Amino acid sequence: MKVNILYKTSDAPFGGGNQFLRALKKEFLRLGVYSDLPNADVFLFNSHHDLSKVNQIKQRFPDKEFIHRVDGPMRLYNNMSDNRDLIVYQANNNLATATVFQSQWSRTANIKLGLSPTEPTAVIHNAVDSEIFYSNSYYMPEPNKKARIISATFSSNIRKGFEAYKFLDDNLDFTKFEYVFAGNSNVEFKNIKRLGCLTSEKLANEMRASDIYITASENDPCSNSLLEAMACGLRVLALKSGGHPELINNDGNTFANQDELLKKLKDYNSLPNSRQETTMKEVAELYLKFFEKVLEHE
Repeated sequence: MKVNILYKTSDAPFGGGNQFLRALKKEFLRLGVYSDLPNADVFLFNSHHDLSKVNQIKQRFPDKEFIHRVDGPMRLYNNMSDNRDLIVYQANNNLATATVFQSQWSRTANIKLGLSPTEPTAVIHNAVDSEIFYSNSYYMPEPNKKARIISATFSSNIRKGFEAYKFLDDNLDFTKFEYVFAGNSNVEFKNIKRLGCLTSEKLANEMRASDIYITASENDPCSNSLLEAMACGLRVLALKSGGHPELINNDGNTFANQDELLKKLKDYNSLPNSRQETTMKEVAELYLKFFEKVLEHE
């Protein structure tokens, strides 16, 4: 079986879908199953991206399998007038021979909003490139040094957690903490230091130099930046929303509101340690196992 990913990845700082698919392609290449046209048996396409290209290739190779990796629902972390979900649902009906969801939360929420997934389906969480995102086993925080917090998001959408970050910027005790933010932001901070958009390598270095990762993104199906922080060995705090609880699987590392977040930070030494348990190799093998099931299902 040979696989092709119908998504143009970028090495520049970009969103989580790009980060995951770039790492997945790298793993498929390592396993010797990746192929360009026309030798692929299975094509993986992503959400609403490059659908005209997917349609063209579907017309050229109507007997091949086209697996749709669904995102969102985007209406829940953007606004209810966002029509990208409807484009995704139409593409799933017209182009897909099977459907992959990034989390059980995403599967349930998309179906509730009108998706009729093309069977068979699978829920497969994302993973990260372990050659870039890994823990520093030699890192030891210096006594009496400020604890370092990091948050990261490529999107400047307010629902990516910015109200909570601004709340911490105004209320956190910065004699005990320092806080850095990587990515795009339309919010001005007084105390949080903005690092701008970083390459994966630079982001991983900033994470390994930190103690705590915070994400307050709402209705995020499967946050790559959260997985990256966990892979780097940080203690994490994530809003109890979207796919976050599935990825962490520990209530001690989630918060329901800003007051609970601030309370947990005040006693951050008692936060449970968090580690990403699923490797990219394991995730790639889950995809390949599902592809084999689809081929057998035809």
